[in-house]
Amino acid sequence: MKYEPRAHQDYGTKKMIEQASTGAFMDMGLGKTVCTLTAFLEIPKKACLVIAPLKVAESVWSDEIEKWDHLNHLRLVKVLGSEKQRKAALTKKADLYIINRENVVWLVEYFGSNWPFDFLIIDELSSFKSHDSKRFRALKLILKYVKKTIGLTGTPAPNGLLDLWAQVFLLDKGERLEKSFAQYR
Repeated sequence: MKYEPRAHQDYGTKKMIEQASTGAFMDMGLGKTVCTLTAFLEIPKKACLVIAPLKVAESVWSDEIEKWDHLNHLRLVKVLGSEKQRKAALTKKADLYIINRENVVWLVEYFGSNWPFDFLIIDELSSFKSHDSKRFRALKLILKYVKKTIGLTGTPAPNGLLDLWAQVFLLDKGERLEKSFAQYR
């Protein structure tokens, strides 16, 4: 299918390309994934990791790639399943690697200081709202290797403004909302 972006999609894609980090806080169904994949085509990078909820990682990203003509040449590898299956998937050549958020800690431990991904996309960024969670702390360790981050969510502050700190920190490494949660609070 031919992609003809709406004004908000065109605007979002341009911001994703221009900025080092972008939070696409758009309601469900407004095209966050296609905007991100369209921007992906224009962004210089070595390797891209997409972190998403399991069901989204299993189908949504590959469905979007297949749906749109300008994206269907992209190669997506799903880093899902058992540890053996995930390790095998990481040896495959791809444009994007997608993993479910429950395996983020494993992935960070697996690569350690040899982190290969310089582009990070976090689908459902609000699942990283807790600064105390293991997955947030794991991602915080590898941010020094990441040059570009895009966070996608329709609900950035579901329980209040305190939920924003960890999410924004993953985008800007503490530039806007302070370096620590205590300072932000």
